[in-house]
Amino acid sequence: MGIVMENFNQDKLERAKKRVNEIKGFYIHFAVYLAINIFILVNIGLQSNNFWHWGHFITPFFWGIGVLFHWMHTFGKNPFFSKSWEERQIKKYMDKDREDANKFLK
Repeated sequence: MGIVMENFNQDKLERAKKRVNEIKGFYIHFAVYLAINIFILVNIGLQSNNFWHWGHFITPFFWGIGVLFHWMHTFGKNPFFSKSWEERQIKKYMDKDREDANKFLK
């Protein structure tokens, strides 16, 4: 029983470390996004007579979409695939594996 509990605790520790690294990765990505885009937009503002030209915002816009998807992945916010959808898919594939195993054993 001790070895099983030790493995269980080790698995929990590894999952927790992975989760912390995912969150840390998102915050680093977001900080870099903010820093670089503020720098770019300030420079454009200082050097351009037409700051509001749409082309100046291509990088922040598309990179912002990437940051949004990173946030959704990191924090489990997904408008397309809800938790109930995930649970149904997991159940479906587990049931299929069980059926395949039963066919193999017969």
